[in-house]
Amino acid sequence: MDDTHTVDAPAAQLAAPQRKRRQVVEAAARLFMAQGYGATSMEAIAREAGVSKATLYAYFPGKDALFAAIVGEACAREAEGRPCCPGADEVDLAGTLVSLGEGYLSFLFREEVLAIQRVVMAEGPRFPELGRAFFESGPRRMIDWLAGWFATLQERGALRAGDPELAAEQFLSLLRSTAFLRHMLRLPPAPDAAEVARIATAAADTFLRAWGSTAR
Repeated sequence: MDDTHTVDAPAAQLAAPQRKRRQVVEAAARLFMAQGYGATSMEAIAREAGVSKATLYAYFPGKDALFAAIVGEACAREAEGRPCCPGADEVDLAGTLVSLGEGYLSFLFREEVLAIQRVVMAEGPRFPELGRAFFESGPRRMIDWLAGWFATLQERGALRAGDPELAAEQFLSLLRSTAFLRHMLRLPPAPDAAEVARIATAAADTFLRAWGSTAR
């Protein structure tokens, strides 16, 4: 997507089909971020990737599927570093939520992720499939994962009973503060580690005041 974008493995270590697919995804990302979703054709992506149109369509039936792959891969890289999972010990639930929040914010503030969201905000109204691909491949996955973990915590009595999906949505909303909007709009200063920690700590505290188990 930009010069900082990294791949999961060197191209030489990937099998030929994986290598071609990666070429296509990275080429599409470069073009989407440089010239926009609407202005980028499948033919241009094939040229940029150095593959035939037949090869391109064998991997992706349309631009929306390609955009979904870009978002999905970015989220998959972020998920590898999540500090907790549905089986995590909830003894220090506040600390775990803070760590999770800091990781999520650091992900949101990455230039690669901001560029994706700017494309969606700018062109989503004209291309409904773009917004749908983004939501299902990014936010929807995070909500589902977090709701699954919260449901486990509710079963153990660590969180009060209620709709775990709603709880997940509310926690993520607490994290997406003014700092995120400011950074999206390229307004200085950029959030630093201290601000990220402050936002995540406040979000965890507010969330637990609403959803924390009284038994705890």
